[in-house]
This record gives sequence, structure tokens and C-alpha cells, in this order.
Amino acid sequence: MAGAASRDKLVSTREAILRGALTVVGEHGVGGLTNRRIVAAAGVSLGTLTYHFPSQTALLREAMLLFAEEETAKLGAIVDGYRSAGLSVEEAASVVEHVIAQLPFGADELGAHELYLQAARDPELHEASSRCFAAYDELAVTILAALGVPEPARLAGPVVALIAGLQLRRLATGETDTPVAEPLMMLIRGA
Repeated sequence: MAGAASRDKLVSTREAILRGALTVVGEHGVGGLTNRRIVAAAGVSLGTLTYHFPSQTALLREAMLLFAEEETAKLGAIVDGYRSAGLSVEEAASVVEHVIAQLPFGADELGAHELYLQAARDPELHEASSRCFAAYDELAVTILAALGVPEPARLAGPVVALIAGLQLRRLATGETDTPVAEPLMMLIRGA
């Protein structure tokens, strides 16, 4: 029994560190990611941080995977909520637009984009970044297939890229009313 409690504490501590790193990246960028900031955000000691993550690359890789896992689960739950509604492609595009408009507008989203940019600079993060985008692609395939869109796997990557690009534009410009439904419909109909 004590072994299970110790294991749970290790997992909890590790997760706190990852969340702390995501917070720091969102607030200060990858360049502002310091051990002192991470331990302050995570509420752990410096020794605990280095015990769990021997390098910043390992920490960033795991933080990226945690973010993608949680984001995919959150978006998947939304999809499941609408799956039985029998939405048309147009209605689904409107739902996507509504969901994006409801997303928080801050450090979490900035942190995700910072991590993807860092992956472009650091080949050791390519695998984690690829796994993140594979999860988004899989979610897009599921949605497109449920809508009866032909060849959903062929369209998933462009749909994910469109939504990510529009989200980046929203973050970079501060525009909170960036339309998604119309460009998404154009992409799907053009395919």
C-alpha cells in the first residue's frame, strides 16, 4: 500500500512540474524557462525538478505530450457531446467556431504555440510534436468521418492546419471574432 502512495506522489509531483513548465512557457516563452521559475510555479524544490527531469528538452517533451493529451481529451469530449446530434457539415463547422471562441485566451494557448516553435528549433522535440499533431489529426478524422465527409484522413491535416492557423492569428492580433466556419466549409467543400 505504501508503494502505491509513493508512486501516486511521484506522479503528482511530476505533473505539477510539467504544469509549472507550461505556465512559465505561456507567460515568458521558452527562452524564459528557468529552473527557478519552474519550481516557483510548481511548488517544488530545485532538487525535485532535476530528479524528475534531467534536461530541459526532456521536460519540454513531456510537457508537450501532457498538453496534447489533455487538449485532445477535452476536444474529444466536446465531439462526443455532438456526435449523436446528427449534425450536418455546416452545423459542425459552426460548432467548431463556437468552441474556438470559447477557448481561453491567454498563457495556455501561447504556451502551446511556443512549444511547437521550439520543436521546430530542436530536433529532439520533433517526435513529441509529431505525436501532438497526430492526436489532432486523429480527432479531425473522427469528426470528419462522423459527418460522412469522403476520405477524412486526406482532409484531416489541412483542417487541423486551418484551425491552428486561425487560432494563431487570433492570439497574435487579439481578434476574438476570427471566423472559422466559413473557411472550414470552403476547405471541406473544395476537397
